[in-house]
Amino acid sequence: MNSVILIGRLTRDPELTYTPNNQTVVTHFSIAVDRPGTQGRDRQADFIRITVFGKQAENCDRYLSKGRQVAINGRIQTGSYKNREGQTVYTTDVIANNVEFLGGGNGGNDSGYSRRSESEPSAFNDNFSSPMEPSMPDSFEATEEDIPF
Repeated sequence: MNSVILIGRLTRDPELTYTPNNQTVVTHFSIAVDRPGTQGRDRQADFIRITVFGKQAENCDRYLSKGRQVAINGRIQTGSYKNREGQTVYTTDVIANNVEFLGGGNGGNDSGYSRRSESEPSAFNDNFSSPMEPSMPDSFEATEEDIPF
């Protein structure tokens, strides 16, 4: 089984690109994940590259920015490529299946939506959690007209 769950903060703003063959939306960013530490030692972190595809990639690019805390659920993927000097460079990335936006980032701005203009909708799509959930009615009254059978 290849499954990973991470919670960390973005180290830079996301970068949106498109795949060359079918123009699928791809967003790349990295997060800093704190290592468990012992008392008396400096805090250490791992810096992990994240790749997101499709609608989630668009939302990540649109709503996330450096410093924002996220939870990532995905899988680890390794690869390699030759750099300009002809040396083989090995890579390890997390391919995100789900990205959840957590508490505020952006220098203490609790809303965390610094890249969003005020005219944009406040609710997120499908796989994203938001502190601003649409309001639900306290009760629901069904009538015979509402029953489809």
